[in-house]
Amino acid sequence: MDMTFPPDTDAFRDEVRAFFANDYPKNLLEKTARGEPLSKQDYQQSEQALSEKGWLCVNWPDENGGPGWDVTKKFIYDQELEGVGAISPVPMGVIYVGPVIVAFGTDEQKARWLPGIQQSTTFWAQGYSEPGSGSDLASLQCKAERDGDDYIVTGTKIWTSLAQHADWIFALVRTSHEDVKQQGITFLCAPMDSPGIEVHPIITIDGRHSLNRVTFDNVRVPVHNRIGDEGQGWKYANFLLGNERTSYAHVAGKRMQMAAIEQFLESIDEQEYHARFNELSVRLDSLDITVLRVLATLANGASPGNESSILKIMATELAQDITELGMVVRQYAGIASFSEQMPDPAAAKATVDYLGTRSQSIYGGSNEIQKNIIAKRVLGL
Repeated sequence: MDMTFPPDTDAFRDEVRAFFANDYPKNLLEKTARGEPLSKQDYQQSEQALSEKGWLCVNWPDENGGPGWDVTKKFIYDQELEGVGAISPVPMGVIYVGPVIVAFGTDEQKARWLPGIQQSTTFWAQGYSEPGSGSDLASLQCKAERDGDDYIVTGTKIWTSLAQHADWIFALVRTSHEDVKQQGITFLCAPMDSPGIEVHPIITIDGRHSLNRVTFDNVRVPVHNRIGDEGQGWKYANFLLGNERTSYAHVAGKRMQMAAIEQFLESIDEQEYHARFNELSVRLDSLDITVLRVLATLANGASPGNESSILKIMATELAQDITELGMVVRQYAGIASFSEQMPDPAAAKATVDYLGTRSQSIYGGSNEIQKNIIAKRVLGL
């Protein structure tokens, strides 16, 4: 496998770095460095800055508003965005439903929904998981019954990220019960201000509000808000999940965290921590190479398919272990030197990162489920 970058790589990387150094909102970089909660306005300010440059919907075809980059340029862009601490685009619109609309939506749906995503004027939420149907997504029971030109939707979605900011929600709903539970699922889109939709906040361990429970009480959703054919939602969901699971790596962000840990280790003689750091460094290099393998697959016009589960497991477990070591060495350094607590911004950011990564091995399909996928669909066991 050829892992060398094309000759124009350096020039493109310089262009991206210049944008983040000169044109990206500095107030947002300062806010993320302090680990502060982000508002809807923060997300929009970031995304609109990227949109004005034409760099928001980087995974979309150029005819639908993408920049026309190859996979190498997308990789470099992601590296530089994360490396400077910029806000990653909210994935629900840009990475998840946008490509589904591009691939399977009607011309009318593309004209109605894509501009709002591209301009960050319309926010989306993802209605997948349900109470009792998390990683076993195909067992979902939120039902949609046809009534003329509408569906009547009743049920509950949970762990719905940033639903409090969303204007629209795309949801998997059950329109029929078949022998195979993956059948009879339909992909519907609904305005969040529809009568009968209610958002119930879920406050997480860090005291923040990013997750929600969303209830549907006889919500009328027009049939023309359905993506693709009735009963074929599982097909579109798998397309989306492939994009979702290949977006977990965040190698550049992890390297920033490791660099901060390395600074603390300079004043720590405890060899156990140095050994753990070295092990994590090797795993991070392995993740980086795995990402490049996925990029090579994409560059050849193929999909990583079920193998993307490997990337999801590697990335999320590594994220948890890096942030755990970050907390440990900060605590040890403070105790060993009898110093005051770490400066508030650094300590707050480390705590936010540590608490936030605890859920990564659960959402998007738990790592246990990903291992089953690898065993059955990749290894054929």
